[in-house]
Amino acid sequence: MGGRKAKASGGSTRARPSTAPSTQRIQWPVRHMLAAVGFILAVTWGSARWFSDNPIGLSQYGTKFADWDSRRDEVKKAFVTSWDAYSRHAWGNDRYHPVSQQGSQMSPNGLGWIIVDSLSTMMVMNLTAPLAESRKWLQRSLSYDQDQDVNTFETTIRMLGGLLSAHYLSTRFPDVASRRDAVYMAKAVDLADRLLSAYTSQTGIPYASVHIGKKIGLPSHSDGGASSMAEAATVQLEMKYLSYLTGNETYWRKAEKVMKVFDDNAMEGGLLPIFVHPETGRFTTREIRLGSRGDSYYEYLIKQYLQTSGQEPIYLEMWEEALAGIQKHLITTTRHSGMKIVAELPQGIGGALSPKMDHLVCFLPGSIALGATGGYTLAEARKLSGWDAQKEQQIQLARDLMKTCWGMYAVTETGLAPEIAWFNADDFDLQPVPGNRPLRNTKDSLSAWKQDYIVKPLDAHNLQRPETVESLFMMYRITEDPLYREWGWKIFQAFEKHTKVEGGKYGYTSLNNVNAIPPPARDNMESFWLAETLKYLYLLFSPADYLPLTEIVFNTEAHILPRFKQNKWKTGWARNRAVR
Repeated sequence: MGGRKAKASGGSTRARPSTAPSTQRIQWPVRHMLAAVGFILAVTWGSARWFSDNPIGLSQYGTKFADWDSRRDEVKKAFVTSWDAYSRHAWGNDRYHPVSQQGSQMSPNGLGWIIVDSLSTMMVMNLTAPLAESRKWLQRSLSYDQDQDVNTFETTIRMLGGLLSAHYLSTRFPDVASRRDAVYMAKAVDLADRLLSAYTSQTGIPYASVHIGKKIGLPSHSDGGASSMAEAATVQLEMKYLSYLTGNETYWRKAEKVMKVFDDNAMEGGLLPIFVHPETGRFTTREIRLGSRGDSYYEYLIKQYLQTSGQEPIYLEMWEEALAGIQKHLITTTRHSGMKIVAELPQGIGGALSPKMDHLVCFLPGSIALGATGGYTLAEARKLSGWDAQKEQQIQLARDLMKTCWGMYAVTETGLAPEIAWFNADDFDLQPVPGNRPLRNTKDSLSAWKQDYIVKPLDAHNLQRPETVESLFMMYRITEDPLYREWGWKIFQAFEKHTKVEGGKYGYTSLNNVNAIPPPARDNMESFWLAETLKYLYLLFSPADYLPLTEIVFNTEAHILPRFKQNKWKTGWARNRAVR
């Protein structure tokens, strides 16, 4: 047997080629293939996890390919839908309730609250037909001879600002001009003369209200008769422009006197408490915040400087002082994601911070960028004399705060921001003077953001507010970063998805809870939805040379006013260095 086996092999040591599969040869390719598949799955899973946890989003990479003209048209369509619903169901009324399809008045015969507030948006969007109807209503129906108290500030920024902006834009855009445009100035002068009665206090600080028919200034019925600090200091752009147009210096001087009274208080860091008594000119509280009652004072500091084309440097000085105070006393970070927030000081400077931030505060990123660059693009501003490391730091702060404001939308179920956000912060980060401590770096993690944003039930409503899209517009124009456009588009899509009433048939509504699906409606369409929110979105998606920031200023209701190339009057006051 053994011999035959040897013979069968031919007595040779060479092995014959094997026809059976080699286990060793198949194992290596399978191992490599399995490893590759595992690697691909791991990368895919990791990428999916990264994108799902990335609050910036994958869509940012497609912004350069987006059809922004089409997106701008979608915003215009939303305005037309809103306007058509109002005109069908509540024409001439001050308020519109889209769920119940009815209007209501703020005075016996109406003040044109929605109509006047919408004029400048119609002009920006070149909507000539509704503009003609609105102009006709102004001529035939609007009268201020009514038995009605009105808020001085709101009437100034919405009604006076709306009329003055309509006048300016009618001179700038021939397509929306008419032989009947004189009505804008006629109504503006009539209204302003009535509002002047608010400035009859002992200090010149305007009373909270005015009886519009009797021309009597009225102290606030609450807060011990005190006026809101922000409201008293957010009437200057409108009054100054009216003086510029009419040659009547009275409006200018009445409005600017407020700034002197406030500044003479010599508050630390340029940060002002939120209530002031019009008879004494003294603040009645220590509370400092950049939300309600405080916000637009700071906004109008830099805008007054820009409105007069840099010819009133006193306001730039006050703005820079206040911004430094904000950075030193109010900017702190959250616990998990290191988000930069603008906290509040309930007890004033020296007290602990409160980690609360109104949506109203989101005007600030855009204002900071505007103050740093003067409205030029960042690339242009960096070539100007005076650009320095401090301005670079301000731009970075604007970027950080813009991200925080976007986060108010990104963390909710609807993708819409609440009226107020609270934040998860360590006690250490809420100690006084956070600007003297190193701050955490921001972490772009949606899961971390959701741990840091706190939306309380009473603060969960959305009023269609414009402040975030206002700053997105400013930030895009200045930095030229398309990411801000994409965030604006996501916000608009959330409005489209959750605030349309019956598919838009009856307009758009404010909401009661941004974390409920579907969100319950409040049955009110705010006038600033038309005047501000949709206007800023339309401009965000428009070409960058449409209404350049270097030529105009927006009042706090988004009404567009020109910058003055030549002042007729110099600043009528100087800072009192002795009390500082």
